[in-house]
Amino acid sequence: MKVLYCTSEARPFASTGGLAEVAGSLPQQLRLRLIGCRVVMPMYEDIPQEFRDNMKFLTSLSVPVAWRRQYCGVFATHVGGAIFYFIDNQYYFKRSGLYGHYDDAERFAFFSRAVLEMLPYIDFKPDIIHANDWQTALVPVYYSMFYAEKEWFRDMKTVLTIHNIQYQGKYGQEVLQDVIGLPKSALSVMEFGGCVNYLKGGIECANCVTTVSPTYATEILDPWYSHGLDSILLERKWKLGGILNGIDIDVYNPETDPDIDSHYSAEDMSGKVKNKTALQKQLNLVSSEQIPLIGMVTRLVSHKGLDLVRDSIDDLLNSTDCQFVILGSGDWEYETFFRELQERFPGRVCACIGFIPELSHKIYAASDIFLMPSKSEPCGLSQMIALRYGSIPVVRETGGLKDSITDSGDGKGNGFTFQSYDSGDMMQAIHRAIQGYENQEGWKILMKRAMECDYSWGHSANEYIRLYRDLLKNG
Repeated sequence: MKVLYCTSEARPFASTGGLAEVAGSLPQQLRLRLIGCRVVMPMYEDIPQEFRDNMKFLTSLSVPVAWRRQYCGVFATHVGGAIFYFIDNQYYFKRSGLYGHYDDAERFAFFSRAVLEMLPYIDFKPDIIHANDWQTALVPVYYSMFYAEKEWFRDMKTVLTIHNIQYQGKYGQEVLQDVIGLPKSALSVMEFGGCVNYLKGGIECANCVTTVSPTYATEILDPWYSHGLDSILLERKWKLGGILNGIDIDVYNPETDPDIDSHYSAEDMSGKVKNKTALQKQLNLVSSEQIPLIGMVTRLVSHKGLDLVRDSIDDLLNSTDCQFVILGSGDWEYETFFRELQERFPGRVCACIGFIPELSHKIYAASDIFLMPSKSEPCGLSQMIALRYGSIPVVRETGGLKDSITDSGDGKGNGFTFQSYDSGDMMQAIHRAIQGYENQEGWKILMKRAMECDYSWGHSANEYIRLYRDLLKNG
């Protein structure tokens, strides 16, 4: 079986979030299971030169973009056994940043069309074309409208994964013909809410639509989570499913992690407290092994539940003897709030504004409790990473958080959970975690249980293989 994985970002080349983690890890795991998976992404200016130096030029071609044609270069390199293709066009991609440009509609229309146009040139004929998010949602649209009946392209199946339904690629209807290059008759496929909606078009045309957790696949049928697309998804419910993401257990491994101060394992957890005291010293917190340290590594945006934290963190710090560390960047109001919180609680709070990967590893390794009170969380990786490092998650039961964290109140779970999006409910869960921490003997049992959870990519890769085979079998 051959799979082409289409993505707008992939680690280690260019990354803004969870999609890059998936695109960098899942294809490798598929190849380990003898699936011929290759990846294609844009040749961004942001890709470091060290990776460019190892790329090989394969071919060039002319790609139709509505009424005009544009140059496309195709480069390739190998990472961990997987082949990565890069679509080059300096007009579209030789600029700083991956997204947020005035012509993103055209940039990713070009990329999506180029993905299909390049295949005969590189002599790679996939059985499955797997698109991701709105940036590549036009791939199944173009395939169904322009390529499905061509002899060379016949019998391919398309999959679209929604990593976050909030981002849909919505533009004015004028882009349908002038930018995307679809006939006026295709408006019924692409239009939603008076706009051309790239994600909606992909949902309509893909043979299968997946999300990054089973719970999120159910949640986005509800208007609370769907950002308007619930009616479309309800009509296409028969082809919608969810597969939980995994994490790279080699990158996130407390036994070998080069970014932490002391290595440890589920069998010997003595090194964890050394990481805690080292981080306390580094961040000017009161040095104490007994004080519970609560950590957060997150984007500072509202849907991460930061309004709940803002409403209750003062009460928590005033009523308990805990410490709080947060790492992230985002909305100015939250950055300002956490900076001021640090000033009000010196020695107990540290707000690290920005994103420093090595510091995130130190926080996972040092924290006793890891807080994720998200309003919505399609999958979430931080809770899985926290488990790997023995930091016990406190999470709201939503999306992938619900699928990966179960409450330890029954003596079997791996964290502490709450249901309602309410600061009082969150505080109860945090207090239960702090009370659990006071019983160190029981806490070590919980830590060991958490560290032994398996959220590697192996299970997820097997689920995708099963999905691909079902598509080909029933196609």
